[in-house]
Amino acid sequence: MKKILITSALPYVNNVPHLGNIIGCVLSADVFARYCRSRGWSVRYVCGADEHGTTTEARALEEGITPRQVCDKYYKVHKEIYDWFGISFDVFGRTSTETHKKITQEIFLKLYNNGFIVEDFLEELYCEKCKKSLADRFVEGTCPYCGFDNARGDQCDKCGHLLNAVELRKPRCKVCGSIPTRKSTKHLFLDLEKLQPELEKWIKQRSKEGFWSENTITYTNAWLREGLKKRCISRKLRWGIPIPLKGYEDMVFYVWFDAPIGYISITAHKFSDWKDWWKNPEHVHLYQFMGKDNVPFHTIIFPGTLLGTREKYTLLYHINTTEYLNYEEGKFSKSRNTGVFGDDAMQLGLPPDSFRYYLLINRPEKADTVFSWDDFQDKLNHELIGTLGNLVNRTIVFLNKYYDSRVPDYNLGEDDKEFLYVIRDHENKITDLLSKVKLKEALKEILALCAKGNKFFQGAEPWKNIKDEKNKEKADTALYILTNLVKDIGILCEPYLPFTAEKIFKQLSIKPRKWDDLGVLSIEKGHVVGRAEVLFNKLVEEEKNKLKEQFSGKKREEEAGRTEKEKKGFNLLNLRVARIKEVRDHPRADKLVVLKLDLGRDEEERQIVAGIKEWYSQDELKNKKIIVVTNLQPAVIRGEKSEGMLLACEKAGKLGLLTVNKAEPGTQVLIRGAKPNNEVITIDEFRTVDLRAKKSKAYSDDQVLRAGDEEVIVEKSVEGKLR
Repeated sequence: MKKILITSALPYVNNVPHLGNIIGCVLSADVFARYCRSRGWSVRYVCGADEHGTTTEARALEEGITPRQVCDKYYKVHKEIYDWFGISFDVFGRTSTETHKKITQEIFLKLYNNGFIVEDFLEELYCEKCKKSLADRFVEGTCPYCGFDNARGDQCDKCGHLLNAVELRKPRCKVCGSIPTRKSTKHLFLDLEKLQPELEKWIKQRSKEGFWSENTITYTNAWLREGLKKRCISRKLRWGIPIPLKGYEDMVFYVWFDAPIGYISITAHKFSDWKDWWKNPEHVHLYQFMGKDNVPFHTIIFPGTLLGTREKYTLLYHINTTEYLNYEEGKFSKSRNTGVFGDDAMQLGLPPDSFRYYLLINRPEKADTVFSWDDFQDKLNHELIGTLGNLVNRTIVFLNKYYDSRVPDYNLGEDDKEFLYVIRDHENKITDLLSKVKLKEALKEILALCAKGNKFFQGAEPWKNIKDEKNKEKADTALYILTNLVKDIGILCEPYLPFTAEKIFKQLSIKPRKWDDLGVLSIEKGHVVGRAEVLFNKLVEEEKNKLKEQFSGKKREEEAGRTEKEKKGFNLLNLRVARIKEVRDHPRADKLVVLKLDLGRDEEERQIVAGIKEWYSQDELKNKKIIVVTNLQPAVIRGEKSEGMLLACEKAGKLGLLTVNKAEPGTQVLIRGAKPNNEVITIDEFRTVDLRAKKSKAYSDDQVLRAGDEEVIVEKSVEGKLR
């Protein structure tokens, strides 16, 4: 029995996947996995969340939560979206497990001991204020290629160029806005130069036997022609896999090194027989699915990593690469509300198979394609409903109406035999295409077969012949053939449209059939089918136009215009969660207390002076999590330094502090659309910001203050202006 190991590129866990992400990786791999299972082959489809790197740390910073909380939050989001789309993973795991750490470190040490890890110096940007190296997304600046002002340290979102942070013009620290300096730091590198001869030989052989796509070979050969260079595998970050080597204790592996190893570790974390799949190259074929930007990692870097261990790993057999799916006239953007993201799709009331079909028939296999609502409507109404749905519905409706839902007897004539030959010829072609992972072409052939089924129905004219005793046998035979064709359509479309296939089998009153039942007249005379039900509803013009408008970005722009005035005031502030470590009475003021605060993120503790002594005892305050204005100009109050101000509400002799329960010290407190201000402000500037308490919550211009996902609480139900 064939063993087919399937992976799709691990999605970054720091965002919500859009439709382009879904078709490029998980959906394409799912179609092939379902096909292989239907063939009766032994299949394991492995995927999971890529949880390390600067993208996760940067998202944690933006949301004011920890990297672990970011991973937990978005892992759940991804899993729910993929479940809704019907992605049939055998495991959807994570790269933040102890299993992943163990296997990554073991592979590294084998590379190191075999002489494929070398030391060298890397010039990078360093923020003196934050006391940290600025890897990738912790630095922004002007793109040296197109002049875009907000290019990241790893890539320019406007022109698409991959960048090194030191290439940016006018760089700035994303955390504090300071101008960084250049610093040369010792790092570890994977010596791809030494591995190139071995890799080239392997690629030449494997790309032919594994029928790699043309775009994959083009991208891979471009790297080889330039000559492979040593590639840095270490980063000065807190969140990642620690490097188990003396002198590098304060570093972690660069995410591109540990992420592909996640395929192995995720399998090992779930299955005890993981070595039968990942260390069994003679009996396992590895198929990998991804977007074009991931090609070199899977054809050069990951295979090179495994080859360098000198152990017998299962290496890439076939790689399936897509170009980009764009949205209407631009790109997908969650922040601008442009394009449909996975969580949007779940809320629209359209069935998942309608999205699966459109994405797969529009799959960007050789060039970029575009998601268009006009085209979506056309393909849903005319292809899914008008061709496939029409064949299934009219066949079962006819059986319900004229045959009391029973499959009739048959007597095959020459025309019938010729049509059965046409069916088998199409099915053989579809099978061949799917075996070669030509997903779009195979789907087009399925639609073509449905169209021929409709043509056969029309030509047989059963609505006439059923009433004519001389020709009734012709009608009976046609419906017998069509019923079995509908069964075959259920088998063929299951990899693409699993929910639809389930409905087809249910309406036929049969258990789901597998690939070996294709072309077999296995639904016999006398079998009773179920009631016909519509597979899809049409997308009408009015609804399509609403969807087009909803995801055009215009609504978000209008909202942004309305709230700009609101956000400007709040954007003066930098509010963060702080834990009270120590409390003491002010030595020269009866109503004041001096608080020592933990603000997280390895910062030095801060001290503030607060006039809350008559409302809170020292025991009540100790370890309480409060909200502090951290960018307020420091002051000396009765001889004690105060480096910020806590927020509270006082009215009618009562005072309630602003608090949180779950958020960690250092968590940013924000309203929707606002960003923390790193500039120092005066107390007069602070007083211009509208902050109020009502119904035990804190608000700024009718928006609730949040520490990450948690709403800020105002204790003691005090209402009024915050101070």
